[in-house]
Amino acid sequence: MSKWVQLKAADGHELSAYLATPKGAAKAALVVVQEIFGVNSHIRSVADSFAREGYLAIAPALFDRFERGVELSYEGADMQRAFGFYQQLKPETTLRDVAAAFQHVQGGHKTGVIGYCYGGLTAWMSATRGPAAGMRPDCTVGYYPGGIGSVAAERPSCPVLLHFGEKDTHIGVEQIDAVRKQNYPDVTVFVYPEAEHGFNCDARGSFSAAASQLARERTLQFLGKHLLG
Repeated sequence: MSKWVQLKAADGHELSAYLATPKGAAKAALVVVQEIFGVNSHIRSVADSFAREGYLAIAPALFDRFERGVELSYEGADMQRAFGFYQQLKPETTLRDVAAAFQHVQGGHKTGVIGYCYGGLTAWMSATRGPAAGMRPDCTVGYYPGGIGSVAAERPSCPVLLHFGEKDTHIGVEQIDAVRKQNYPDVTVFVYPEAEHGFNCDARGSFSAAASQLARERTLQFLGKHLLG
């Protein structure tokens, strides 16, 4: 079951969020952080997929600070609009919105943050800056987190799993290396041969069924260890 709910961030900003509820009691909770295309059909399907695994999953609408109801595709004019919204995003306000979603679903559950593209970077910062923003995730997962090299030296407060595509032209190998050279004991990095940016999204031309499936298996195992264990 799914529905839209209203949240209020620490600075008073009100935003919507897509809430996917599992059948029966939730085993744990997840905040699903969008790409730069809004809480579109793909992100909603991701939240729904985790609900089917027993997680209470919520996807906050980060673009509500600029325009409400934004759902974009991955090509043409929508791509240009997406980059326009991206340029307006600021980590401090994004983390407030993620924290509002986190607090909404946490309750008595262990709670993680998972994100894709810009959301992947936000998942990393939820691990490093989350406690200061009002949330303390039990773990986070980032898929192809662009820009992570610039914040790789920020030490995570919880276990982190990162997925990268070997052929990702948006994220150079130097960003992956920036994370690896820190040698954080609770950070796991996987690189998928031949996979491109957005390999998990079946609405994109870069979708890789093999990489997506393997990353999914590893993600569920990681979440099971840190949220269900």
